[in-house]
Amino acid sequence: MTAAQVDALTRIMPPTHGADEEVDWDAAEKQLSARLPADYRAFMAVYGGGSIGGQLSILLPLPVDSAWGGGTIAGETPNLRHHWEEEGGVAGTELEADAVLAWGVGCSNPDLLGWLMSGSDPDQWPVVVYRRHVSWGEASLALFECGMAEFLRRLLLGEFDKCPLIDVSLWGRIEPFVHWREQDRQFLAGLDPITGEPDPYADMFQSWSRP
Repeated sequence: MTAAQVDALTRIMPPTHGADEEVDWDAAEKQLSARLPADYRAFMAVYGGGSIGGQLSILLPLPVDSAWGGGTIAGETPNLRHHWEEEGGVAGTELEADAVLAWGVGCSNPDLLGWLMSGSDPDQWPVVVYRRHVSWGEASLALFECGMAEFLRRLLLGEFDKCPLIDVSLWGRIEPFVHWREQDRQFLAGLDPITGEPDPYADMFQSWSRP
């Protein structure tokens, strides 16, 4: 679970609309009280924060000033911890809710993605996924023994036994990544931040986003 996994991800999802976040990692990790995995750091340097196909947002380590949006690890982690506590965690895992840390969230669905901080080496943390609307008898929480970048690569290529998310929009589909600054630019230009096409609802959304 290293930065090399991001290189593998770029071969199927080019970072055309990516940008280096130039993160102050000391400040971010102090705020989160945790070291962050090498592949996440590399992802922030190559892609940055933003969304994949308008379906899955990759959270930022620190807040940004964004018109369209830009969720953060600190902002979504309480939600993931709430669901972990509510569900009693993953079967066979005795770690408490404070051992999970969010890194992704569905844009139009309730899926939450994060790490289970299961040891002192963040590069060995497995991915944890919370799926709200599962079938009867199926667990809402699931662990995947891979890092964030490898999880995304396998999701886009459909390499898990089945889709690990409730939303199957990205399952076996290569969708573009769009950085939050590019989403801002298109949003403020009256375009759909994902498709780049004219958005008939842009004026309404922009009025909501103004203070």
